[in-house]
Amino acid sequence: MPRRHLHTTGAAEAPLRAALGELRTALDVPGAFSAAVLAETGRAVRAPRPPDDGWAPDHDATAVELFTLDPPAAADLDRAMRLARRPGGGFRVHYALADVAAFVTRGGALDAEAHRRVQTLYFPDARVPLYPAVLSEEAASLLPERTRPGLLWQIDLDAEGRTVAAEVRRALVRSRARLDYAGAQREIDAGTAPESLALLKEIGVLRERLERERGGISLIVPEQEIVEHPPKADSASGVSYTVAYRAPLPVEGWSAQISLLTGMAAAQLMLTAGTGILRTLPSAPGGAVGRLRRSAKALGIDWPHHVAYAETVRSLDPHNARHAAFLQECTALLRGAGYTVFTGGRIPRPAVHAAVAAPYTHCTAPLRRLVDRYTGEICVSAVAGQDPPEWVLAALDGLPKEMADGAERADTVERECVDIVQAALLRDRVGEIFDGYVIEVREHDPAVGTVHLEDPAVIARIEGGTTPLPLGERLRVRLTRAGPGSAKVLFAPA
Repeated sequence: MPRRHLHTTGAAEAPLRAALGELRTALDVPGAFSAAVLAETGRAVRAPRPPDDGWAPDHDATAVELFTLDPPAAADLDRAMRLARRPGGGFRVHYALADVAAFVTRGGALDAEAHRRVQTLYFPDARVPLYPAVLSEEAASLLPERTRPGLLWQIDLDAEGRTVAAEVRRALVRSRARLDYAGAQREIDAGTAPESLALLKEIGVLRERLERERGGISLIVPEQEIVEHPPKADSASGVSYTVAYRAPLPVEGWSAQISLLTGMAAAQLMLTAGTGILRTLPSAPGGAVGRLRRSAKALGIDWPHHVAYAETVRSLDPHNARHAAFLQECTALLRGAGYTVFTGGRIPRPAVHAAVAAPYTHCTAPLRRLVDRYTGEICVSAVAGQDPPEWVLAALDGLPKEMADGAERADTVERECVDIVQAALLRDRVGEIFDGYVIEVREHDPAVGTVHLEDPAVIARIEGGTTPLPLGERLRVRLTRAGPGSAKVLFAPA
């Protein structure tokens, strides 16, 4: 599911870098990999799992012409796809995932380090990977024209996009092309995309329609982007920076639908087999929805009481700054997601992810998320009619807490990075007056709340007034604190 993103474009100056470095230290974020981990990884990439270990790709699928679709700077390419029409109607989706289990020795130094890190962490100025780069960006990454061990899904859909059959097997795979979102969108819009890429739109739109029918919702969460402005020719001032929103492209949503499709197929395989680990999310409590309605009112978003939350979200334009701010607030309804383990055919209740509106599991990011290595192995075993390997079963019970701890750290990184970057960009503007909207007021202290600025795209705390804040109304505010060292941006009524 989507997270709140923060992307930098040339703004990582020295004070900001220092503050982000201090944050990594404060959160005890893992640093460089140890010599033992690097040595073991080196041996693994030179000789993936030995034959006597029971591992071997049972299928050569290098003739399947896959392509990857990622941001331009991505190096850990852990999924590739091929889309085609089926004779007689419908579609066939091939979705290849990096086979991390081919390189990780159970109980070894690399395995232990992965369980410590849990997931890749993203900072505006750096990435803290789950696995060493020689594995995640080279040996296991689905780079173009490189034969790689993979878990190859084959999912057949009917003409309306519904799943009619799904299986996964260990295979050798070979991507043919490395595409980025902007380039893929241009090809699709121009009508010049090859059929496999052009079908991404057709299948993606069908899957979005089915998502609406079952009551699911995919948040198209804009990125907060730091934009660099060069000095003006007639000005003595230097480079300046501001924060704006970048709306995701439609192709990003269509690609996400293929990932959701695979996660739903994986969940069904595990439920049928009676053993697995689901990604679950309870329905949002009424209080959270009520808070979101207040934010909508504050941002001037029309949300009639008879209209469902999902329909309101789908009506929003992520290019609109107010809508983008509201979509950021909507991520609060995803809180409470977790992992649920089940064995022996004892199906958990509930077994549904409320935002997906169906059983679902994480399985499509094995180079960036620990649990995906295990869900992939369970699904391969289920298709083969076998019990999962003992090393998988031994780790299952501990995975929910490990993943929860990792998610909590990632959430803290995300939240603190936003605060630090906003503070760094506004540090020279303390005392200035800005126009904003009060989008939240603290229940027990109505003089404290949250303000959303129109320009720059900042959402921050406001306090210091002597009267209750006007929820949902426009308000002029003064910046009272900012700077990388302070971490938090603070406003007061002007």
